[in-house]
Order: sequence, then C-alpha cells, then structure tokens
Amino acid sequence: MRFALDDFGTGYSSLTYLKRLPADLLKIDQSFVRTMRDDPDDLAIVEGVIGLAAAFRRQIIAEGVETIAHGELLLMLGCELGQGYGIARPMPAADLPGWIATWRPDPTWTARSGASVSRDDLAVVFAEVEHRHWVRTMEMFLAGERDEPASLDPHDCRFGRWLDTDSQARFGNHPGLASVIAMHERVHLLGRELVGLFSHGRHADAQVRLEDLHRQRDELTAGLRSLISGSETK
Repeated sequence: MRFALDDFGTGYSSLTYLKRLPADLLKIDQSFVRTMRDDPDDLAIVEGVIGLAAAFRRQIIAEGVETIAHGELLLMLGCELGQGYGIARPMPAADLPGWIATWRPDPTWTARSGASVSRDDLAVVFAEVEHRHWVRTMEMFLAGERDEPASLDPHDCRFGRWLDTDSQARFGNHPGLASVIAMHERVHLLGRELVGLFSHGRHADAQVRLEDLHRQRDELTAGLRSLISGSETK
C-alpha cells in the first residue's frame, strides 16, 4: 500500500511531513494549478513544490488539470502526473475499463513528455505567465473589476523588465528575440488604445478590441516558446 499527501501547499502542510510520514506521492493543490497560467506567484509555488518532491525523492501529481494548456505547462516544469477535467470527468466504476482502453493523451502532451524545460530556460516560462497576468489585469480593468489598468509602459511591466535585462544575456543572439520585443511593443500600444476607449465610455468597442489583445498574447507566447525550442532537456 502506498500513500499520498493530498492538497500539498495548503492547510496543515509541513515540510516535517516529508521526513516523518511514509508518503510516496505529493499532490499539488488545485488552487495553485488552476491559476498558474496567469499568476506568476502560483506558478512559483507549483515549481517550488515540484522541486521539493525531487529533493525528497517523491513522486509528484498535480490536481486541477482542467485544460490541455495546464497539462503542457506542468510537463514543461517536469510534472508528468495529473488529475482533473482536462483528462476525464468523474465516471461510474463500470465505465473505467473502457475509458482506459480508448483514452489517448493530447498530442501536445505526448510531444512534451520527458522534455521539461531546462533550469536556464525556466525564466522564459515565468515571463510567459507574467505576460498573461498583464493581459488578465487589463481584462479585469475593462470589466470594471479593477480601478487601474496594467502598466502601459512596455519597460515597466514585469515581462518588459525581463526583456530589458535577463533575456538579453540568455537570448541576445537568438533571431527570434527581436520579434518578441516588437510584439511586446505592439501589445502595449493596443493596451493604451483599449484604456483610451474605456476612458471615453466606449466600453463595447474596447471589448471588441480585446479579442485582438488575446490574439497578440497568443502570438507573443508562441514567440517566447520559439526561444527555448531545441534547448529543452530530454
């Protein structure tokens, strides 16, 4: 019989449990996993728990894998086990054998399996999440859920500061870095336009243009991923 520590990182979680309890598996709490794609702090917690599991020679599994994108990010961090609606919904026990026989992982997961991001390139993963957080903050402002928008200065946001400093040292000679910088400038230009529309009461127009912000976010994410393609560990 094997044991798992559930909801690790919340409640009464303690590092002493890793010493004293004969648990083979740590389960990252879903409250961190669900929001780690656009919350840099939650991503840091997930990455830290994965590191703890490795240090204590325990297996790791993530709760709350609701989408293919959640699973891909976890694989990039080195976590290959997960549970959640992105894999399957709850089902009667009698349906389980048939599901096991027919289920296949998404091709994105298959491509990522065993190919976590190297320690040197982990900063790119965090940069991507920091940019998604900026977009999410802008969405909340346009929805009236925040009083202030995200920073409109492309050199002031957390992603922009990474571009101005660490990215140059790591990817200064990469042909794709200039494209990423240009895309980031365009995103902030669009951000200014959205804030202007909202400030002049043109809320519906701002919501329409928000779709362009999502498209540019995805293009920028793809550009970031191209920086580390080919440098991932096997």
